[in-house]
This record gives sequence, C-alpha cells and structure tokens, in this order.
Amino acid sequence: MTETDSPLSPRLARMKFRAWHRGTREADYMIGCFFDVRHKQWDEPALGWFERLLEEDDVDIMAWALGTQPVPVEFAGAEMDAMRRLDYVDIPR
Repeated sequence: MTETDSPLSPRLARMKFRAWHRGTREADYMIGCFFDVRHKQWDEPALGWFERLLEEDDVDIMAWALGTQPVPVEFAGAEMDAMRRLDYVDIPR
C-alpha cells in the first residue's frame, strides 16, 4: 500500500487540512476540491508539487488556475493543466 492509498497518512492529512483552510471560501473550494479529487492518483513528484503549491499565496494559485496570470515554470505541467480545467470544484448548495 502506498502513501496515496491511505487517506489517514499524516502527510496527506496535513495536505488536506492546508488545502481546505486557505483563508477564503473561494480558495478553499478551488484548492481543497482539487486535493480531494486528485490526491489518490498522485505519485511522489505530484505530492511534492502540491506541497510546494500550498506554500504559495492563494491569489497567485487562483490566478494561475483561472489563467489570469502566467504559471511559473516550477508549477507548469500536467497537474496545473488539471487545476486549470476547474472541473473538480464541487460547491455545496
């Protein structure tokens, strides 16, 4: 069993908490939902990518995902492409 298979691993629990506690509801939904939908398929490089992404400011992450600012080279790639699709955001009504 890999770390991504266990939803209770301390690393994933920290990432989930940080993804869902950003400071604004919009960022929580964008980053938190992205984590919820994608984390089970992440390998070690993708986990590291997301951990580094969590260190960035919400306004920057949201601007990259919405396409209003260019994505820095260190965050460009398949995961940011997935984040830019915004098909993972599930806002409860």
